[in-house]
Amino acid sequence: MVQKSKKPPTAAKIDAPVAPKRRGRPRAYEPDVALGKALDLFRRDGFAATSLDDLSAATGMNRPSLYGAFGDKRALYIKSYQRYRDEARAAMVDIFGAEAPLRQRLERIYKIALDIYLSGESGPRGCFTVMTAASEAVSDPDIRSMVLEGLVGLDKAFAYCFRLAKERGELPEAADATALAHLASATVHTIAIRARARVPRKELEAIVQGAIDVMCGPK
Repeated sequence: MVQKSKKPPTAAKIDAPVAPKRRGRPRAYEPDVALGKALDLFRRDGFAATSLDDLSAATGMNRPSLYGAFGDKRALYIKSYQRYRDEARAAMVDIFGAEAPLRQRLERIYKIALDIYLSGESGPRGCFTVMTAASEAVSDPDIRSMVLEGLVGLDKAFAYCFRLAKERGELPEAADATALAHLASATVHTIAIRARARVPRKELEAIVQGAIDVMCGPK
């Protein structure tokens, strides 16, 4: 009995490309979104009280993924603080540079500050710099440098406003722009702390109005 020879494989079968194997798991997170979640957590609980497990749960990333994307907890904290500063600066830059009378300019600045400090799903979040970064600045020189840079930058922005107001005749010639800038910055800090302590907005607005009256003179 003669056996039939098997047909050779068709060219299509020979030449069919083999699909390449996927390497690793696809990234299941958005770095920008994850950083925002970490920022919210650090801002609410501070550095020491925020654990890696907390960060993992908030961002939806396991520890290896967190380390791979952001570094250790300190590095993630610093990146979160920088993100906060960038967002705060973006919210304020137009108003600090806008053409407006001094009183109107200050009222807008403090309104935006209150909008930021009183926001938060679980309650007022306050200011990252005042509520958490200032504490870490005691022992961490990099964070201290960022805090000081932020404080000095705010002072300079306010001083510019007061110098401009003097040039326009809105303030007396004897007005000290630097001293007024420190008072304006201190007002920002006090409403941040009081906002975190859940002082009602009406009371915070009254504090702001009193401070503006001191800096600009009563209406």
